[in-house]
Amino acid sequence: MPFDYAPAPESRSIVDIKASYGLFIGGEFTDATGGTPFKTISPSSEEVLAEVSEAGPSDVDRAVKAARQAFNGVWSRVGPAERGKYLYRIARIVQERARELAVLESLDNGKPIRESRDVDVPTAAAHFFYYAGWADKLDYAGLGPAPRPLGVAGQIIPWNFPLLMLAWKIAPALATGNTVVLKPAETTPLTALLFAEICQQADLPPGVVNIITGAGDTGQTLVEHPDVDKIAFTGSTDVGKSIQRTIAGTRKRLTLELGGKAANVVFDDAPIDQAVEGIVNGIFFNQGHVCCAGSRLLVQESVAEAVLDRLKRRLSTLRLGDPLDKNTDIGAINSPVQLAKIHELSDAGDAEGAQRWQPQCQLPERGYWYPPTLFTGVSQSHRIAREEIFGPVLSVLTFRTPDEAVAKANNSPYGLSAGVWTEKGSRILWMAQQLRAGVVWANTFNRFDPASPFGGYKESGFGREGGRHGLEAYLAQGNETMGPAKVTAEEPRDG
Repeated sequence: MPFDYAPAPESRSIVDIKASYGLFIGGEFTDATGGTPFKTISPSSEEVLAEVSEAGPSDVDRAVKAARQAFNGVWSRVGPAERGKYLYRIARIVQERARELAVLESLDNGKPIRESRDVDVPTAAAHFFYYAGWADKLDYAGLGPAPRPLGVAGQIIPWNFPLLMLAWKIAPALATGNTVVLKPAETTPLTALLFAEICQQADLPPGVVNIITGAGDTGQTLVEHPDVDKIAFTGSTDVGKSIQRTIAGTRKRLTLELGGKAANVVFDDAPIDQAVEGIVNGIFFNQGHVCCAGSRLLVQESVAEAVLDRLKRRLSTLRLGDPLDKNTDIGAINSPVQLAKIHELSDAGDAEGAQRWQPQCQLPERGYWYPPTLFTGVSQSHRIAREEIFGPVLSVLTFRTPDEAVAKANNSPYGLSAGVWTEKGSRILWMAQQLRAGVVWANTFNRFDPASPFGGYKESGFGREGGRHGLEAYLAQGNETMGPAKVTAEEPRDG
């Protein structure tokens, strides 16, 4: 009999999901005055988890005013060391409520509990700990004389790493003395709303963090608001371009972390078993819902057959199913819209002559699922080699020389990340210099540390998040002109 795993489900009873959620403005949950409530659905079961308020223009304005009042008032009187204490407190509470956050993330997002428990939540806490340490050291960060906060930051995050992206954005904003209006993705709002409770638990002053829920219209209203000083966006390249056009001609700061089509390059001297694990982690982690996923595998011709044989064998061992089962490797696709996109691009791969391979895999009857997939016989002109699929689909290409590997890896409008597998340190350094990517991993993939900056080039965006560099986007230096005119909450202004 083949080896199998007994079910090991994580209990969902630790999470108290409310029937409905309002907006978090000025330190309190409040009903929306505009917009139509929407439902957030568990992608693994299609179960309705909760009804969530949609913030309309008047609600966005209320949130920005609350953030401005806090920035001009209580938050400006909180010293740097005290700001750090708030961040430390938030980090500790995230750790204390880690199991609750992990279960909620897996329910709302569809990712395996093993990933949300072991990666997402600990890394989110680590970012708050890291930036807590920077709060009283900004003068020594090498970012210019007399660094000071910009004001109100409008932040829009995606659905693939809801809690982690929240931490990436809120932690440096608060450490540098800004206040925040954050909009989570409409399909994954629940951990952001639980984070609002954590802000209350940490006694964070009202208005320092505001969380508004809604879809694209809510985000657009936030981007267009005249009293927002900085926009931080993580999401699709098309939306990022639209945001850039919207704020052109204003004094708003902008950072964009957008799509990717990363090349994972395996040379003939690479440790193949180790490389195969890195390939699997690079594209099938979080169902491929990763902007820096290694979705293009470039293998040196002399080892291509051996790598593919071992890769197929490894894919046959991946377990797809219930995200709350601790044995699950691949969870559910986040939404039917994303599932349709994955099907469309995979079908295009078939139509253009690539060869699809999938392991035997029984998909659950309910929910949104797609099996781990790889395509061979892929050319650089194929859509699956050029367009971001954002799903568990790997395109395999081959190369003969390092120069050819570089040319193929850089033949992309994106430039977010890349991976290199070789035993030669000199080759790693040479490749890192040649690859036009913001992050280059060597003999590993998808490894993150809060002290290391992350970001891309070309259509993958600009600006860096994480590390000392992540502070810069939220600071003005010297005599730099600040953003939109500052007003107090008592002053009248147009909506």
